[in-house]
Amino acid sequence: MNEKNKVEIRNHNLTSEKIYYMKKTKYLITIILFLIAQISIFAQSKVAHIDTQKLISEMPEVIAAQKQLEQLEKTYSTEIENTYKEFQTKAQTYSADAANQTDVTNQARQKELETMQQNINQYRETAAQDLQKKQMEMMKPLYDKAREAIEKVAAAQGFDYVLDSSTGGSVIMAKGKDLMTDVKSELGF
Repeated sequence: MNEKNKVEIRNHNLTSEKIYYMKKTKYLITIILFLIAQISIFAQSKVAHIDTQKLISEMPEVIAAQKQLEQLEKTYSTEIENTYKEFQTKAQTYSADAANQTDVTNQARQKELETMQQNINQYRETAAQDLQKKQMEMMKPLYDKAREAIEKVAAAQGFDYVLDSSTGGSVIMAKGKDLMTDVKSELGF
């Protein structure tokens, strides 16, 4: 090979290497730009989290409300137990004395016991419903108070999203773009 051919081969190899490195550099720059774009998208939204179940369970008002509910439940339980004991006492007395009574008296006593048992069951259901209603009345304002406090703190600290980190949690506050209208339009309604 002559000197000219060697120079041409070397120049060709250098050009091939330059092209290879330029492609590599272009590829790396593309990846870096893509990563920067992703980071800037995430940096635009500030996200925080809170375990709302823990927060609510530690609120003094919630603890006081739970004690009131427990006291009311205890009162209902005591009344139901006392009524049931009275029912059992009558049932035992009537059973022991049934042989000495007429059929009419025994039937009247049986009907009385059935009515007592129905009343006990009805009172038990009413008590459970009353407890549930009372719990909702007492706890809803406290849940709302906790939510308002979370939103206030999040807004003051500039958070766009607050995620509930308790089991089964969800987004509490979202100031980012809501896609609901666009998605509904896309779906045709």
